[in-house]
Formats: sequence, C-alpha cells, structure tokens
Amino acid sequence: MAIADRRKSHSDVKLFRLCPFWQTGTNSSSSSSSTQNLNSSHRGNRQVEANGKSSKTVSSVARSLLPPRRRLRLDPPNHLYFPYEPGKQVKSAVRLKNTSRSHVAFKFQTTAPKSCYMRPPGGILAPGESIIATVFKFVEHPENNAKQVDPKSKVKFKIMSLKVKEGMDFVPELFDEQKDEVTVERVLRVVFLDVERPSPVTTKALEKLKRQLAEAEAALEARKNPPADTGPRVVGEDMVIDEWKERREKYLARQQVEAVDSV
Repeated sequence: MAIADRRKSHSDVKLFRLCPFWQTGTNSSSSSSSTQNLNSSHRGNRQVEANGKSSKTVSSVARSLLPPRRRLRLDPPNHLYFPYEPGKQVKSAVRLKNTSRSHVAFKFQTTAPKSCYMRPPGGILAPGESIIATVFKFVEHPENNAKQVDPKSKVKFKIMSLKVKEGMDFVPELFDEQKDEVTVERVLRVVFLDVERPSPVTTKALEKLKRQLAEAEAALEARKNPPADTGPRVVGEDMVIDEWKERREKYLARQQVEAVDSV
C-alpha cells in the first residue's frame, strides 16, 4: 500500500510538472477577474461623474426656469406714471424697499438714456430700508399734432438688484463684476396720465404720484441739510480752531512778504 501511494503521488507530481497550465490558468482567471473588477470600477466612476455633470446641468436649467427670488418690493410694481405735458420735463417716482435679510444694491437702466435719468441711479439698501427714486423724462410733442394722449410708450426701465456685504460702497461696476449674481427685479413700462381730462383712475394715480414726489424731495433736502450735532461739545474746541486760523493767516502773510522781497 505504501509503495502504491508513493507511485500515485509520484505520478501526480509528474502530471503537475507536465501540465503547469492548471496553475497559470487559475492565476490568469484571478487576474482577469481583478481586471474586470477594475474596469467595472472605472466604468462606475465615469458613470458617477456623468451623473454628477448631468445633475448639475439639470439643476442649472431648473434654476433658469424658476422665477428669480425678489429682493426688492416696488410701488408701483409694474409701471412708471408720468403726467402728459408735451415739450416739458416731467417727473415720476417709485418706492423701493429691501425685503431681504441682507444688504442689497440696486441699479436703474433705461431704453431712453438721452431723454430720461434717475435720481439716484443706484445705491445700497439695508434690510428693511426703503427709498423713493425720482425719474425725470422729457416728453416730446406728438406726431401730426395729435391732441389725444397715447398712454402707451416704448420706453422701459429695468431695475436690477445684487446682494452685497454690509459697509460696501456702491459703484456701478459691481453689477458687471458679479453679473452672474444679478437679479432683474422688474421691467417698468412708462404710462402717461392725461392731466387735462383726468379719469377717476388717473386722478388717483396723480395724487399718489404727488405724495411720493413730495416725500422724495423732503428726503433729498434732509440729506443736503443734516440736522445740527446736538452732542456734547469739547471744551476749548473753538479756541483750537481760532489759533489754527491765526497761525495760517500769519504763515500766508509771511509768504507774501518773502515773495515781494524776492522780486
């Protein structure tokens, strides 16, 4: 039995030596499986990347289709009302209020920059702050001396907004540098009001316009003439200013004398 077992094992060794491809076949199968796994992982990564890109594309398309989030509330919301007075410069007004939680810069644009201008043309509003902007427009005479007022006008005003940091100064270039973050709040159409034959709707719009213009003028005067400082005065402040003026006058007089002597 031992001799037979030895012969059998010896024959197995010879057979293994004669057929080494069994082992290589096993290794090749394992390597091929690992290669397949690697390829599948690469394909999976590429698919994940493709899915990520497609999701980003879909999200960007979705954002473009969704209505923009408003930062400003306008009053009136869709129109700028002007009294119809041909050959004169007339005024309109619109109130802008920041309804967001951050500081917001705003800017006006118009399709008729030669005949229209805004005051102010832009600025920055704190959260909850409001301002009344005044819009000036020159009304041209109608063609063929038409007497009937045409309320429609091709002139439009676009109001844009941009989220900014607190303490930042307003410059129009902000809207060019961060144009991807700019939101078009509204496009306001110009509507003329017949002041000679007003209807109830026209009368109501004119009265509201007068109130807004008066409020805008009062705010402008307040900015031009700020209230006097009622805080505590520094003792000797006037004396320091008077002494500085006296030294300045003496210095200028001495300069004039030296200039005459040199001539």
